[in-house]
Amino acid sequence: MRRGLTQLRVRPAFSPTGGHLGRHHGHLQIGGLTLPCALGPAGICAIKREGDGATPRGTFKITSGLWRADRLPRPRTSLTLHAITPRLGWCDAPGHRNYNRPVHLPFAASHESLWREDAVYDVVLILDHNQRPRRQNGGSAIFFHLAKPGFVATAGCVAIERRAMMCLLARLSRHAVITIGN
Repeated sequence: MRRGLTQLRVRPAFSPTGGHLGRHHGHLQIGGLTLPCALGPAGICAIKREGDGATPRGTFKITSGLWRADRLPRPRTSLTLHAITPRLGWCDAPGHRNYNRPVHLPFAASHESLWREDAVYDVVLILDHNQRPRRQNGGSAIFFHLAKPGFVATAGCVAIERRAMMCLLARLSRHAVITIGN
């Protein structure tokens, strides 16, 4: 991979015989390199709704990132990164004014904690899906993060294995975009 990568593309994965591997299996293409990735269990969809298990179709900026400083050193990247703390969450309550925004825990409305026991959020890149303008119920917390072993389905995010993410981070431009399903 070369430096200053700006274009990432995600597509559904197909088996060598032409059959679909399952909706949650995808391929991330960066230049001539293709990597396996995990998607939501409903696959890629054009109209994202909160909780539908789908990965939204579209082109999204990678706005910034987060990492677990207690588990790994700060990754080399040109992206803005912030350390995840035990009090960092993400609001997924469609009617709340902080919907699809980071929040500090404890937080009364529905949210997910970004401080997880598993390693999937050890590195998280934030996509600008449903950011400006925000549509209530249009989907929240759509990230590009680390995959679970076996590329288990995400809740609607895109996920790749840790080693590939670390290599990619060092080469991503701060103007990088990810195109999903187009």
